Amino acid sequence: MEAQLYKKDGKSASKKVALDDSVFGIEPNEHAVYLDVKAHLAAKRQGTHKSKGRSEVAGSTRKIKKQKGTGTARAGDIKNPLFVGGGRVFGPEPRDYSIKLNKKLKRLARKSALSMKAKQNKVSVIEELSMASPKTKDFMAVVANMELNGKKTTFVLDSKDQNVILSARNIPGSKTLSASDLNTYEIMNADNLVLTQKSLEKIKEILS
Repeated sequence: MEAQLYKKDGKSASKKVALDDSVFGIEPNEHAVYLDVKAHLAAKRQGTHKSKGRSEVAGSTRKIKKQKGTGTARAGDIKNPLFVGGGRVFGPEPRDYSIKLNKKLKRLARKSALSMKAKQNKVSVIEELSMASPKTKDFMAVVANMELNGKKTTFVLDSKDQNVILSARNIPGSKTLSASDLNTYEIMNADNLVLTQKSLEKIKEILS
């Protein structure tokens, strides 16, 4: 498996880069990808939803009418869920939505996602991605040279480069991540992946 190599300015180089088949060339396991994406989205949920039950709403606990002889149903206090202003029956409670997945499964999911993108020719490699100072115009020039304007693209760096992050954050569709933070959801959510040569080595090191 190979990917197109680009120069630092985003212009196409004359050669291609070999992608490790153990990471970018496996048979994708779609179920593993589904489970990892599901776990990622579940972990982002706050789980702070709450409604007041019968014991929590404000109101008197006095019996509002006698038990018999009224011709209507029995009723206790005003906080009865059947009354307006009463407590809610089986309402939402704060909870943790996170799902635990095994490390091997998460690694398989990331490899599967990367292999899918590689087979679709959606993985590119750039020699280096660095900025002397935060400048959106310079970063947009790189994106334009790679013909990625208007496309949802994730740029994967070997480490967090604040100048690159600040240069890319105002460009619609462009996102930067460090290789250690790359996850299955971000891989699948991007139309294109652009890896630096150093981040490519780091991904291989993490997933091998």
